[in-house]
Amino acid sequence: MQSSSKLFPVTLISAELRGDLSEDVYRLKPGNSPDASVELALTRLGRADRETTRGVPVVLIPGSFSNRRFWYSPKSIGLGPYLARAGYDVWIAEMRGHGLSPRNQRYKHNKVSDYVRYDLPAIADFIHEQNPQPVHWMGHSLGGIILAGALGGHYLQQTRVASVVLFGSQVSRIYWPLKVPPVEWGSRLLLKSFSVISGPRLKRGPEDEPIGLALESLRWHGLLGRFGDADKDWWAGLIDVQVPVMAVAAEGDHQDPAWACRKLMEQFGSPLREFLCLGKKQGFSSDFGHVEMLVSKQAQLEVWPLVEQWVRKSPEVAAQLAMQPDRDEASAVSADQA
Repeated sequence: MQSSSKLFPVTLISAELRGDLSEDVYRLKPGNSPDASVELALTRLGRADRETTRGVPVVLIPGSFSNRRFWYSPKSIGLGPYLARAGYDVWIAEMRGHGLSPRNQRYKHNKVSDYVRYDLPAIADFIHEQNPQPVHWMGHSLGGIILAGALGGHYLQQTRVASVVLFGSQVSRIYWPLKVPPVEWGSRLLLKSFSVISGPRLKRGPEDEPIGLALESLRWHGLLGRFGDADKDWWAGLIDVQVPVMAVAAEGDHQDPAWACRKLMEQFGSPLREFLCLGKKQGFSSDFGHVEMLVSKQAQLEVWPLVEQWVRKSPEVAAQLAMQPDRDEASAVSADQA
């Protein structure tokens, strides 16, 4: 079968019409990581009546224990279809071993650093080949952490990035017991006896997570831990990232609190940074939760339009700021918005 890409083997595994939308599902085999068995599923959504014209690309990355259905339900409801109907070229990425991406041979040992160093750059290259316009990247929870790591580690080319939106993503919440070395060592020893963490069993979501992710998180939150891999400090590298960034937090999110989400955004060096907190105090109908910020009737009415508004305005505003080198740095970060 002929590859859909000149970069590496890519198979178009399905091409369907879903009502007013077209759905193409690709399977990439980039062969750029130590595990050559890795294959990545990438779903593209577009308007069925505009297949000859590609809009601005938007890439959506699910969080932990999740897959493409977080953004795109079987009934074609979600932020993905919403943006596709607005004319954007929407791509939904599933990391190795999630959703339509098969489990690789070393699935147990998969880490965020694998997603950051190998998977996301391959996905970015393929999308650029299909649609060579700057991309708007969006990630929820772990998906946003993956994006931040790829940018902080300089694994994504900033010239190809139009903007970044982080939903409920943070790396600054402190787990004090893990700062005690014997506790961290004991936790690591216990986790190594497992191969996966079951999302369905723990009622966290439809997908499992490899134990490698949990072990990596222990290292980040340990006494001398940092957000990065063995080669690069991703946190420090975010200072050099100049792409527009918006962080969305929720007042009712006890897993990834608003202050920590804001701290991640403020680490970016971008002249255009916006922080949006979803809560009654900010004028929203409720204090949204970690999932409800994107998957709920209220999100459909109150949050999705704000995201689409950001996608439309961010490149233009960034271009204007770039022409004002003497601007007041304090104006770079907006106040909480309703």
